[in-house]
Amino acid sequence: MQFSVGVEYALHSLFYLVNVPEGKTVGIRHLAELHGSTDSYLSKIFAKLRKTGIVRSVSGVKGGYELARLPEAISFWDIIEAVEGPSYFFQCNEMRKKNIFVSDPSIFTDRCPCLIKVVIQDAENVFRNELRNKSLRWLWDQAQKDFSEERKLAIRTWTANL
Repeated sequence: MQFSVGVEYALHSLFYLVNVPEGKTVGIRHLAELHGSTDSYLSKIFAKLRKTGIVRSVSGVKGGYELARLPEAISFWDIIEAVEGPSYFFQCNEMRKKNIFVSDPSIFTDRCPCLIKVVIQDAENVFRNELRNKSLRWLWDQAQKDFSEERKLAIRTWTANL
């Protein structure tokens, strides 16, 4: 299991939107420059984030993106699901129904789920729930503890000059 690099770009980009003053937005070009990415790649990611209600776009000369919800209401899982989609990582193909030792595959019903699928999806649910418990606000607060005053000033300056 591996997330696309789009998840990393989304998390890092949204991190910087947490502290953008109200009424200001951040353009894709600014974020792409900040992360050394291309405008077109980040635009695709932000289209997914907009579609799922994590960000909203503002048009016009001073247009760009802003968070559509409070940072404490946007979890890591919300972001991952927006970029990667809602499917489970493990997709059970019900191989057991094709097994040569099974004479009647109709015995496999919802009352007899694939145990492999159950175990893996139970584990994934624990993983998802852990990511649901970490929000953008949590990330910002944790990161701020380790930032030097110089870095905090650089971030404030960057957001003030948007």
